[in-house]
Amino acid sequence: MCKETVMVIHERRERILARLTSEGYLNASQLSEEFNVDSSTIRRDLIYLEKHGHIIRTHGGVLPVLSTEGQDTPYSIRKSRHHFEKVAIAEYAASLVQDGDSVILDNGSTVYELAALLALKKHLTVITNDLNIAILLSQYPAINLNVTGGAVAGNSYTLVGPDATRKFGEVYADWAFMGAEGVHPESGITNVNAVEIPTKLAILNAAKTRVILADSSKIGYRAVSHVCPLSSIDMIITDRKKSEKVIAGFGDKLRFA
Repeated sequence: MCKETVMVIHERRERILARLTSEGYLNASQLSEEFNVDSSTIRRDLIYLEKHGHIIRTHGGVLPVLSTEGQDTPYSIRKSRHHFEKVAIAEYAASLVQDGDSVILDNGSTVYELAALLALKKHLTVITNDLNIAILLSQYPAINLNVTGGAVAGNSYTLVGPDATRKFGEVYADWAFMGAEGVHPESGITNVNAVEIPTKLAILNAAKTRVILADSSKIGYRAVSHVCPLSSIDMIITDRKKSEKVIAGFGDKLRFA
């Protein structure tokens, strides 16, 4: 194998990783077309990248393996942080939901607190890609529970990838309640884990009213991966621990638990 060929292979694999980091999921057949190589060449690239710990291969595609800096904090730790505030935010959100509504629940520790309260409602339809929420609500026969398919994203217990995204493209709900790592007046909604973004975008398109649940530690903060502008969100429920100066940048989007 000549040096030039080695360089071409290396460049192609670097470009695959760069696209994967920004997009969160890639289709293997599309990669073949984009790089003008046959499927066996792309398959060898993906096998190499998986062997070296850079990607996760799925049926027909590939997901990124994020660095420690890009990974979610383990769920058990996130659940215990700002717990009082998260419960208050969940109570406010639960008060908005009426018996018989349809609700999409994204992943997140605050959204989990909401799920526990929604279990007391009647005749709800819930669609979720969070395995912790699915396990919780599966104990309540009165809840019409729908769980997306997909690949499990690291230690967040979240289902992502084309199966999860496709499921949300097939439904339309009254409410979507979503978590966020950062909520900023200029950068909008941001997230640590880029692999979740295609699914979050699908959720935004699948609900009449879109609500972010975020304690005040997330307000004014920017995480590394952009999800959407504030204009894509109808409401942000938080607590009152931020200054008036920070709050002022969000206009009428904020609601306080």
